[in-house]
Amino acid sequence: MTRRRVNKLKVAAFAILLAFIALLLYQFGLFVMVLWLSVRNPSSSAFMNAAQAELRLQDPKARVTQQWVPYDKISNHLKRAVVASEDANFLNHGGVEWDAIRKAWEYNRRQASKGKAKRRGGSTISQQLAKNMFLSGSRTYWRKGQELILTYMIELVMSKKRILELYLNVAQWGTSVFGAEAAARHYFKTGAGALSAAQAAKLAAMLPNPVYYDAHSNTSYLRSRSNTIQHRMRLVEIP
Repeated sequence: MTRRRVNKLKVAAFAILLAFIALLLYQFGLFVMVLWLSVRNPSSSAFMNAAQAELRLQDPKARVTQQWVPYDKISNHLKRAVVASEDANFLNHGGVEWDAIRKAWEYNRRQASKGKAKRRGGSTISQQLAKNMFLSGSRTYWRKGQELILTYMIELVMSKKRILELYLNVAQWGTSVFGAEAAARHYFKTGAGALSAAQAAKLAAMLPNPVYYDAHSNTSYLRSRSNTIQHRMRLVEIP
């Protein structure tokens, strides 16, 4: 092997080492932020910032609406509805439901082969929190891999109660509506603690497509889905 070839290999190995160190530092930085979130309430999230930036393309003064509400001040109906709708096994899994991910992947593959656009997600509440707080809505393999890493970080340092509290306060419920309090006031003119079972079920049904349901909040599918969630609410446990 020539000296030039050896030097090139050394440079390549050094570049790989630097990239690995940079990746480790990046992951450590994220872990520090997760630790911070375990004890402090965030004022915004990646999804909030992205939504606000998009709104400001049309109106430079546009702002998203969000108001923090402590866990005990949020209706138990909403907690049950969201768990029933999004993650019925929330209290029992370690952050990721691999079987649900496999089933969602198989379903989406069948949909794609038929030329249909409807897709199904297999994400847990913990995964959705990781995505909403830190990542984007893209569907790249890198983003999904980072979501899984963040999910395990979140599950490692936070209680289920804290995870659900954070999720309910940062979840998107409309074009510019984030969190349970803003959603309750936007749709029902009441606070998050006063939501009825029917109202909570409707909000939970909106979560998969909040921007659409902000403009179409009385579709037959939404009513049907809300009824299904309301019947399931009594069967789930919450922190």
